[in-house]
Amino acid sequence: MVNVLSYSFDFYAKHLRLILLFSISFLIAFIIPGLAPLPTYNDAGAIFIRTASIFVNLNAISASIIVASVFFSLLFLSFAIVAINILVKYGRIHTRIRKEIMDGLERYTGSTFAVLIAYAVILYLINMASFSIGHSGLFTYAAALILAPFFFYAPSSIVIDEKPVGRAMMASLRFIIKRFDYFLLWLAIAIVLITLFDFIFIAATGTLLSRYIMVVFNSLFILPFLVVLQSEMYMKRFALLKR
Repeated sequence: MVNVLSYSFDFYAKHLRLILLFSISFLIAFIIPGLAPLPTYNDAGAIFIRTASIFVNLNAISASIIVASVFFSLLFLSFAIVAINILVKYGRIHTRIRKEIMDGLERYTGSTFAVLIAYAVILYLINMASFSIGHSGLFTYAAALILAPFFFYAPSSIVIDEKPVGRAMMASLRFIIKRFDYFLLWLAIAIVLITLFDFIFIAATGTLLSRYIMVVFNSLFILPFLVVLQSEMYMKRFALLKR
């Protein structure tokens, strides 16, 4: 685990400028739901959609806006995740990063986008199906937790192993089962980083302003590092890279 953290911090610091460039897509992905007329809220440095509120006064125009905003948000999110995973992959094997990004970026982004769309659609359908019984939030959270192992490492598998979507999801499940400690470590670091900087910005700027500052900081610094860490964890599957 120590090696994974060391590699992640070193790689993040070494390629910070390029990572920041790609992280602009994270920022766009989070801003889109906030700018669209959707029932959104800020919490823990991210923008969320109140899925249960979507059913209130929903019409064709509102539905179209929701679909379009989610579509483009997930597309930008996919692009950023793939770009950073490519940086990690080819940075570790000392291959020319710029050429490899241009060669595989579009294909990997399409596959990762399919993964994120599938996850979002499944959760939406579960939310919609359980809305009538009044426990949509509980069922959706439970489904998100159960399905997470299939999707967590899927983007890394798509880029690093060049697997198709279905096989990438199964590879994600197998890796989480094999190295569940990595997942717990990633989750702990994510909670600590978001909580720490959220507290710092609240103390420095107040509750209202800190929400928006945290969205920007989370998009440009915290989330990119977490993607690097996630990718480095997945790269530990290869024996030649375990040093």
